[in-house]
Amino acid sequence: MTTIDTTKDALGQARVRMEKAVEDFRKDLAGIRTGRANVSLLDSIRVDYHGTMMPLNQLGTLSVPDPTVIMISPWDPGAVPLIDKAIRTSDLGLNPATDGKVVRVPIPALTEDRRKDLVKHIHKVLENHRTAVRNIRRDIKEAVEKLEKDKKISEDDRKRTLDELEKVTHQETKKIEDLSAVKEKEVLEFK
Repeated sequence: MTTIDTTKDALGQARVRMEKAVEDFRKDLAGIRTGRANVSLLDSIRVDYHGTMMPLNQLGTLSVPDPTVIMISPWDPGAVPLIDKAIRTSDLGLNPATDGKVVRVPIPALTEDRRKDLVKHIHKVLENHRTAVRNIRRDIKEAVEKLEKDKKISEDDRKRTLDELEKVTHQETKKIEDLSAVKEKEVLEFK
């Protein structure tokens, strides 16, 4: 963490760190299946290609020809079995089909139990990111209180800064909760 010398530094750092937490939450949600095909679902897949673990999207073109299938067209046809194996061994529970040139990944419809499990997972990830935002708030609050203790800012400045810090914290927490609500609605939506 960089040093905080002013209240402006403190609030700026709080915003940047909290926005990173929101962006991380957004990425985590992108990897959660909703029953519709989405190439971001495969972002976490790494393929052992000639001894190097490579992201799937660097081995070919990913597309969604229809709402229930993700199609992967590798640039090297020799990578097809490697991609197939990487998807099968992932924890996504997907079973790809290959024809030697492309890999088709059918996205099965979610069962009601699986939807409930995904919602629980979303809530767990949400709580982890809420905690991250609160930890950032705590760190910045301690830094501001230290500035006052070291006589670098007045008590009024401390109060103003902490009030502003609370506003930023509430804004970022609301963003996370809104993202969670949208994703939960997507998961629970029956097609």
